[in-house]
Amino acid sequence: MREADVAYHGHVSLWGGRVGVWLTTANHGPAPVSGATVRLRFSVPLDPAATLPSSCLRTGAATVQCGSGSMRAAGSGVRIALDVAVVGEPAEVGLDIDTAWNGGTDDRNPANNTHRVLAPATGDPYSF
Repeated sequence: MREADVAYHGHVSLWGGRVGVWLTTANHGPAPVSGATVRLRFSVPLDPAATLPSSCLRTGAATVQCGSGSMRAAGSGVRIALDVAVVGEPAEVGLDIDTAWNGGTDDRNPANNTHRVLAPATGDPYSF
């Protein structure tokens, strides 16, 4: 099996009933990845009318999956930006980030593609 190291880095913010997620995908190698899917699980449901980027789709009331496209070894993938309304105006939102699919490669370092972030409704960016 080919080995690759998919990683996600970015930040999440919550303000006025909206949540924003900005992340960059990467592959630290050694093998290229034909494509990966990042899964974003929110602790609150998203507004049913929320519009998502074309590379993303809703897979549950509070879950979104986004494709990264192919990534060369030791290279960057794509930047993904979501700005969506949530149901209500929560005081905080938890976000779990992980890989739903990694192009059939073996990732021996899941620590850099599995994150849990808590964002209070301050509008401040909380990094992962």
